[in-house]
Amino acid sequence: MKRDFTWVQSIAILFDNHQLFVGALKTTTWEDHIDRLALTFDGQPLTLYESEGARWTSSTVPNVSIVRSTSTNSVLVEVEGRLRVTAKVVPITEEDSRIHNYGITKEDCFAHLDLGFKFFTLSNEVSGVLGQTYKASYVSRVNVGANMPVMGGGKEFQTTSLFSPDCSVARFIGKNELTEGDAFLI
Repeated sequence: MKRDFTWVQSIAILFDNHQLFVGALKTTTWEDHIDRLALTFDGQPLTLYESEGARWTSSTVPNVSIVRSTSTNSVLVEVEGRLRVTAKVVPITEEDSRIHNYGITKEDCFAHLDLGFKFFTLSNEVSGVLGQTYKASYVSRVNVGANMPVMGGGKEFQTTSLFSPDCSVARFIGKNELTEGDAFLI
């Protein structure tokens, strides 16, 4: 059996009829002062000044704000009244790779996202790789005693693209005249 490693390189947040993308750019050599964060809103690239506290705010309802936590590689994303996400681009260090036998090479330090979530409105019907872990009745299927715990469920959660809510457990339909209440998907 081959061992697969999972690091989140990007996330898509769908709400109403909007799309928000947060991603880590590929980089060979890691330097903290070089920003490796990619952001888009409704398909348009976002630019944040490289200074702590720099802010971008949407003109949409609900309001979306993105604030730099540090001058590079770290942001706080908030969709007003729905969720807050902290995202920080971090590398796999040579030491991490050596200790865990990740096999990271000098061609790619595998920049990825270190994420934290706070949801303000979440139904009991929530599902998905991330969402299910926030359900009140959630019981982990992960063997926490394993050297590298794996959640599994790839077939249930596979989509045709990052912004496609077409996996078998998806409940997101966007916002239209038939939709009641809050609708969002990560």
